[in-house]
Amino acid sequence: LARGASPSVIVVAPHGGGIEPGTSEVADAAAAEALGFYAFEGLKLRGNGDLHITSTRFDEPVCLSLIERSQVVLTIHGEHGQADGPLVFAGGLHQPLRRRIAAALRARGFDVRRHADPDLQGLDPRNLCNRGQAGRGVQLELSRELRLQMFESLSRQGRTRPRPKFRAFVAALRSVVLA
Repeated sequence: LARGASPSVIVVAPHGGGIEPGTSEVADAAAAEALGFYAFEGLKLRGNGDLHITSTRFDEPVCLSLIERSQVVLTIHGEHGQADGPLVFAGGLHQPLRRRIAAALRARGFDVRRHADPDLQGLDPRNLCNRGQAGRGVQLELSRELRLQMFESLSRQGRTRPRPKFRAFVAALRSVVLA
């Protein structure tokens, strides 16, 4: 799924659909009609994890074309296994934007941290979030527990029914990226 890139920001879910459930819905809602949007979605009935490509190796041509035309890239990921609780891990090389997003999320009650795993901090220049024109972007890793609180469930059908936590998260992101 893709919509034309804004000259300023594109919101990307490189592991959407059944790969990291809930991430494409968050990215799509955050971008709405005002920003660029791209999602690579796993649509298989099972085994979508096989479609996961690390952010430093992600090379889908439509995505790369869109992000190259955007100033800043904001990627939305699903964190697996390390998080204990409904957490957001903020990373990426665009420190000022990362701080503003983290502050907006915290103001709405979200627990935002830096991930302990350096590979999940979005600091590699080859990371998808850092490949926009500015050469620095933001990566958000959403714990499974947080994503479960955002939707009725993480099934395909459950993700069509967002909860207030989803709306609060999207509002926080939009308050920063549209400012």
